[in-house]
Amino acid sequence: MANLKFILSGGGTGGHIYPAIAIADELKSRFPDCEILFVGAKDKMEMQKVPQAGYKIEGLWIAGLQRKLTFQNAMFPLKLMSSLAKSRAIIKNFRPDVAIGTGGFASGRLLQVANGLNIPTVIQEQNSYPGITNKLLSKKAKAICVAYKNLERFFPKDKIVLTGNPVREDLIHIHANKKEALDYFKLDSNKKVLLVLGGSLGSRRINQLIAKELVNFTAQNVQVVWQCGKFYHEEYKHFGEHENVHVLSFIDRMDLVYAAADFVISRSGASSVSELCIVGKPVIFIPSPNVAEDHQTKNAQAIVDHKGALMMKEVNLDTQFTNMFNNLISDENLQSELSKNIKDLAKVNATKEIVDEIVKLVELKG
Repeated sequence: MANLKFILSGGGTGGHIYPAIAIADELKSRFPDCEILFVGAKDKMEMQKVPQAGYKIEGLWIAGLQRKLTFQNAMFPLKLMSSLAKSRAIIKNFRPDVAIGTGGFASGRLLQVANGLNIPTVIQEQNSYPGITNKLLSKKAKAICVAYKNLERFFPKDKIVLTGNPVREDLIHIHANKKEALDYFKLDSNKKVLLVLGGSLGSRRINQLIAKELVNFTAQNVQVVWQCGKFYHEEYKHFGEHENVHVLSFIDRMDLVYAAADFVISRSGASSVSELCIVGKPVIFIPSPNVAEDHQTKNAQAIVDHKGALMMKEVNLDTQFTNMFNNLISDENLQSELSKNIKDLAKVNATKEIVDEIVKLVELKG
């Protein structure tokens, strides 16, 4: 198939961006001569991360509605009209064979326009509880690739394909890299390693928790690799002066940090959950309560229900976290059970299966 063109949109957070990049990489692997264009939101992290991955990106002037009355909300109708007009111009100029959306503000606008122009669209729904945008887009989408079962109540059943979420290929074989990982992060091979992930932008509540718990971690002979997020690095970087505490705003070698980790504390965004299933380390999920439909709690609960992880809500951190963590690191049977059960839920071929669905649409076009 010659001269194929694919347009992808996903952004706002790493959880939307990296799945889109993984899909693009697989498309490029299968069709080396294809053209790929990304569409994101101006001033969001995709405008840097996508070019770093080697792809072109166009930016839309778009943002979401705030929960309270703000100037940004007053601007929303204008931004909406602007983003729809630019999406139409981009699609008419690029003329993609398929449009793929992995979530984020720009993704909704782009797929809305693509549907209106009869461009085949694929939704990659990462969460166990879809947002309203994807529910609306699903009516005209050709395929909906999902990571969780029982989404028929949200989407047309005949369009759903259970694929899992795309993850970086380098995470699949991390266990062979343990020594390299410990050397890379300058970690002590005689101490257990706790990896803390608050999401690509960071989590104030998790950062507050880790700062409070450092004395306990030290007492437990645990060293910490703490990804605090770019918004909080200035505030928390001084903790990196402590022995056995490594504070980073962003981790560029996720394969190595996962290989080094013995335990993980993490938000439960869909992309993080999918990565942690493949990594197979004992994890405590701390869902963000500040997301639409509380979907992070639902993502984590889907793993907890299979005895594949522990979960603690933010409201209970001050009173219950220390006991949960100490019980985990002292109970090797629990660690083994969690590792085995979460790994059983991994879908290592997700990216390939999603691209299989995209290829089917290309073949149908003839």
